[in-house]
Amino acid sequence: NPLAGCLPILLQIPVFFALYKVLSVTIEMRHAPFYGWIKDLSAPDPYSIFNLFGLIPIDLPSFLMIGIWPLLMGATMILQFKLNPTPPDPMQAKIMGMLPYIFIFLFARFAAGLVIYWTCNNILSIAQQWIIIKKTASSNN
Repeated sequence: NPLAGCLPILLQIPVFFALYKVLSVTIEMRHAPFYGWIKDLSAPDPYSIFNLFGLIPIDLPSFLMIGIWPLLMGATMILQFKLNPTPPDPMQAKIMGMLPYIFIFLFARFAAGLVIYWTCNNILSIAQQWIIIKKTASSNN
């Protein structure tokens, strides 16, 4: 059912766009301190896997600046994909399997606040899905 898969995303998109606008336009959000290595929620994750998260002082092209948060987001997307039932169409399953990797590169240049939001949203979705699976499995036994 396409509506069942798209409806949750349609509800999240306005929140995502609003957060994107707040982080990119609001001057008060610039250089607002956050926890850990994220010093600016409106800037991309400053560390990259390709310079060993800041240990090697080299300038990388922008498409290789894949930070810790985009990697965590990709890992949560992969876990969420594994919890879902496999789509009946093999081509759809392949595309859904590639999406987390595409999103890692796509979200690597987004503001860190957006990536943190999406990662936390994925974690909450995984927890909800896991609870539903457990309840369904216990009611079937």
